[in-house]
Amino acid sequence: MATIWTPNPTQRVLYWLAFAWIIATSWARHDGWTALGLGRKGLLPSLWVVGVALVLSAAAIFIASRTHTLHRLHGPTPILLHGWGYIVWSLMQQFLLQSYFLLRLLRLLPGKAAPVLAATGIFALAHLPNPILTPITFVWGVIACILFLRYRNIYALGLAHGIMGLCVAVTIPSTLHHNMRVGLGYLRYHPHAQGRRLADRRFTEEQGSPDHRWYPIQAGSVQRVGHNRLPSHRTGCPISRF
Repeated sequence: MATIWTPNPTQRVLYWLAFAWIIATSWARHDGWTALGLGRKGLLPSLWVVGVALVLSAAAIFIASRTHTLHRLHGPTPILLHGWGYIVWSLMQQFLLQSYFLLRLLRLLPGKAAPVLAATGIFALAHLPNPILTPITFVWGVIACILFLRYRNIYALGLAHGIMGLCVAVTIPSTLHHNMRVGLGYLRYHPHAQGRRLADRRFTEEQGSPDHRWYPIQAGSVQRVGHNRLPSHRTGCPISRF
């Protein structure tokens, strides 16, 4: 939570400290790959979750295309690289939710309902104050924890998380989820500034290309389009936000 609510450069330091702490404490317990959900056990029986995520996402994309809310992912990163990077980040989040917090809460709290709700509550709190991601992550967190207790595998859950997260990024207007940002990043989000930075980067790349001298009109138009139109069309999710 300190990482989420702290500005850079302190945020980067806290991020790597938290990362190191999670790896060190997970390694110290020696729970084993299967117990952590990182083995092959339960993988094949749980793959239906990915199919359901694909069907739900396809339906949401179809509805968004008919209601004119469908848009591209934010940023200049190629879509395949963006997508796979986000799926890797989704898998890391499932590790935090189930392999790290849920397993420890199962040892601390009685029964299964209390640990599931506690872990899910932590997961949802990490997405405040985003009004879209906070309720979505709470619902998904409960479902994912129940499925983890049944299959003990996070791979299908991480893939389903990534598919549905990308779906949210391209179907819900970025004015609502601020390009999937949470914490301080959500509060400091300025769509016009994002669009200007993206336009300036493209303008610089265009000026540095071998053919820029032959296309002065196109190079100038990139800057104008970026200032006037990109904030409403270039939306999506940065890998590190959801």
